[in-house]
Amino acid sequence: MTIPSVTLPPMTAALTAIPPGLEPFTFDLFVPVYRPLRSGAWHIHHGQNLLAQGYWSPARLVPSVTALVRDDETWMSTTPIELESQEIGVRLSAGHVVVFGLGMGWSMVACALRPEVTAVTVVEIDPEVIALHRDLDLAAQLPPEARAKIRIVEGDALAWRPDRPVDLLMPDIWLPLVSDDRVTDVRRMQANVQAASLYFWGQELEIARHAVAAGRALDAEGVRATIAAFGLPLIGPALPGYAEKVRQAAARHMRGRWLPGTVEPGLVADAG
Repeated sequence: MTIPSVTLPPMTAALTAIPPGLEPFTFDLFVPVYRPLRSGAWHIHHGQNLLAQGYWSPARLVPSVTALVRDDETWMSTTPIELESQEIGVRLSAGHVVVFGLGMGWSMVACALRPEVTAVTVVEIDPEVIALHRDLDLAAQLPPEARAKIRIVEGDALAWRPDRPVDLLMPDIWLPLVSDDRVTDVRRMQANVQAASLYFWGQELEIARHAVAAGRALDAEGVRATIAAFGLPLIGPALPGYAEKVRQAAARHMRGRWLPGTVEPGLVADAG
C-alpha cells in the first residue's frame, strides 16, 4: 500500500542538503517512537531532515518527524511548532489531567511521565483514532507506574463531563493553529469540566489576538488583563518571560486578519 506524501505544516520543508551552521532542533521532553500504522482514513507518516519553524523558536533542522495524517492533510506532527505549542501545559501538569483530543498522544504520555501527575484521561471523539492508538500502544514505552495513569475514553469534548475532579484541562481539538471562537469553545468545555487550571492549544495566539483587538500592549499587564477578560483559569502567565513568548508566537504565526487594527511596534516585524 502506498502512503501519500504528507502536507507539511507552515514554514516546514524537506532538505536535500543541510545548510552549514543550521542548528538541529532539540527537545528535552519525552517523544515516543511511532510505528507506521493505518486506521480508517488515518495513518502515521514519517519524514526526515526537515527545516521547521517552532512555535516561538526560529527555524531548526529536524532530523526525524512523524505526522498523523487524514486524507493527505496533517492533523498533528512532532515538528517544533507542535511540541512547543503544548509544552507549557505538559511542564506544569499535575494531579488529574484531562486532554481533549488524542491526536498523536504526545501530551498524554509526556504528562503521564511526570511524578506530579496522578492520572491522565484523554477524551477523543473519533473511534478510528482510538483504534489506531490501541495498535500503537504508546503506553508500552512508559514505565509501569506511568502507564497505569492513562485512560482513553470516547466522547465529545464540548459535552463530556468528568467523573472526578480535574486539576488541569488541556483542550487540543482544532486543526488550525488559530481560529475564530476558540475561547468560546474553551469556555463551554470548562463549564462542563470545572477544572482547577487550564491550558489550551494556541492560547498564546488567542491572548495576542484579543489583546490587540482591545487595544492592549502585549506586555505582562496586557496579557494579565486579557486573560482576566477570558474568565478562564489559564496557566502559563506566571512563568518568567511569558509575555515575551506571546509576542514571539504572535510575530511568527499571526499574519494579516488575526491581528486587527494597529499592532504595537515590532510585533510583526520579526515574522520571517
